[in-house]
Amino acid sequence: MTQAARSVAIYDTTLRDGTQREGIALSLPDKLRVTEMLDQLGVAYIEGGWPGSNPKDAGYFEAVQGMTLHHAKIAAFGSTCRKNTPPQEDANIQALVDAKTPVVTVVGKTSMLHVTDVLQTTPEENLRMIRDSLAYLKSLGKEVIYDAEHFFDGLKLDLEYALETIGAAIAGGADVVVLCDTNGGSMPWEVARYVDLVHRTFPDVPLGIHTHNDGELAVANSLAAVDAGVVQVQGTINGYGERCGNANLISIMGDLELKMGIRCLPDGSLRHLTKVSRAVAEIANLAPDNHHAYVGKSAFAHKGGIHVAAIRRNVDSYQHIDPALVGNEMRILVSDLSGQGNLLSKAEEFGLDVSKAEAVRVLDEIKRLESQGYVFEGAEASVAVRLHRAKPDYKPLFTLIDFTVIVEDRRGRGELAEAMVKLDIDGDVVHTAAEGNGPVNALDLALRKALIPRYPQITDFQLADYKVRILDSANGTAATTRVLIDTQNGSQRWSSVGAGQNIIRASWLALVDSVEYGLCVAPKDEKEAVAD
Repeated sequence: MTQAARSVAIYDTTLRDGTQREGIALSLPDKLRVTEMLDQLGVAYIEGGWPGSNPKDAGYFEAVQGMTLHHAKIAAFGSTCRKNTPPQEDANIQALVDAKTPVVTVVGKTSMLHVTDVLQTTPEENLRMIRDSLAYLKSLGKEVIYDAEHFFDGLKLDLEYALETIGAAIAGGADVVVLCDTNGGSMPWEVARYVDLVHRTFPDVPLGIHTHNDGELAVANSLAAVDAGVVQVQGTINGYGERCGNANLISIMGDLELKMGIRCLPDGSLRHLTKVSRAVAEIANLAPDNHHAYVGKSAFAHKGGIHVAAIRRNVDSYQHIDPALVGNEMRILVSDLSGQGNLLSKAEEFGLDVSKAEAVRVLDEIKRLESQGYVFEGAEASVAVRLHRAKPDYKPLFTLIDFTVIVEDRRGRGELAEAMVKLDIDGDVVHTAAEGNGPVNALDLALRKALIPRYPQITDFQLADYKVRILDSANGTAATTRVLIDTQNGSQRWSSVGAGQNIIRASWLALVDSVEYGLCVAPKDEKEAVAD
């Protein structure tokens, strides 16, 4: 089927199906924030929840009426009326009406297994439930979307009856019939074949697709259905959902617009994909998946030396799209797998003028240190300061003479951590001491006390995170320890690394890198100039 001038409506069910993922629980304010973001992105439909299932979803439909939406229609989700009950007397159907949404999505049974074993009714009564529920809602002026639950599994059990259920939905006035791979076990070629079958059986009925990811094929199955002619795709942001999740709309929207030439968002909206993906993850209290297609932090990260060398000649050599199209960015990683191109690229990123010879020396140092337990991929400040130190005119801000850390637990006094630091700062010996809530905190405070009179901007550096990893636990307390430190200065945040068998020494090395980066390498608009 030609894709020329085609468009597909994106139907987002993050607020309903997405919240069925284990570990996700969105508050009402959370759901309203996600609604606002999805509308700004430009999706066609936002399914807000199941108004008959809990008070929070009922509260959502009341609150969302006060929002001004520019792109999306709000849909309420519910099931067909119960067996032997007319829709106007069914509590679930009435909850859909009370939600006062312009769109209602009704799910009904397609599979004979569910008709007989789950609903425990007759095939004829199930058809009546579908037809009457939709006809009643249509009579109230609603746009009605019908979700044919377990369609692909039901079709395999009883093809004729599965198609009869679709016919009942059409007879009830369904505006769109959505074919659901509810168990997530279908294959793309099956989806394409059965979508085509329904198109040929009901040629004038708009179709949609709703897939789950139990076979890791939800996105592929959705795209196969689009290729076969569906006009609506249902899914969730980041693929959140029950069991293995739903179809990931982030990937689908990128694929539709950039790979298939099919419009699904307003002009310019695609560049907000990364922001929306990460914001929804934050609201859901889940760490963003760095390896998500299009929007992950690692989606355009290049580590292998051969890859980076090629990218320096032609950026398209190892990237399938320009990351800016989806609001992401290319990153060059530095590790023991790197080549000199990785280091030269990082130097350019940090605004450092580094020769090839200097880059090679730093690369050799990094490879040696990684063999000793360092990892520089998540500690780019430590890479930057090594490039800075490679310059022939480099002069250190200070030189360590010695430090002492004391940790005590005395009766009557309790715990005490104290650090003493002696530094050579441009020929002056400075000796300071500080107490902290632990040895690393005390060491950090003593270092700051020594440097602040000369570099007062350090006052604005905040220790934001401190991570420790034991690398060879089989060695017990003699194991090598890796320390990662995150430091923040306003909106800027950077990471540094240290490693060794002594955790205090490893922490000191990471602290020194952090301070030197903030003073000497951080972008000029994020720090004051360092005094000569």
